[in-house]
Amino acid sequence: MDPRFTDTRTVVDRPGVTAPDGSTVVPLLATERGSMARFELEAGRTSKAIRHRTVEEIWTVVEGRGEMWRQAGKHESIAELVPGTCLAIAVGMSFQFRSTGSEPLAVIAVTMPPWPGDDEAELVEGCPGW
Repeated sequence: MDPRFTDTRTVVDRPGVTAPDGSTVVPLLATERGSMARFELEAGRTSKAIRHRTVEEIWTVVEGRGEMWRQAGKHESIAELVPGTCLAIAVGMSFQFRSTGSEPLAVIAVTMPPWPGDDEAELVEGCPGW
C-alpha cells in the first residue's frame, strides 16, 4: 500500500503534553511538510507569550472563546477567537492567547514545516495588560 495512506488516527482521549506556551497540546498527525495538533487552554487562563524560530502555523478555533495577540515588528493586533475563526502565525511573529469564556479554548493547528522540537519556541514579552 502507498505509505501516504497508512497514518490514520482517531482523536479521542489522546494524552496531552504541555506546550511551550503553557497550553495542553495533543499531537495528531505529521508528514514531511507539516504537522497538526489540538491545543487547549483552560477557561480564564492566559498563555505565555512566545515566538517560533522556524515554523508558521494556521489555527482554527473549534471550541470556546478567547483572544489572540500577535506582534511583528512595530505592528500588533488582537483578534477575537470564536469557533470558526482561522488565523495565521508567521515565522518570527510574537503571539499570546487567552481563554475568555466559561469553557476551555480549543484550536486545531497546522505547523509548517513539522514541529522540530523543544527549542523551536522562545519566550518573549507578552501583550501589555495581559
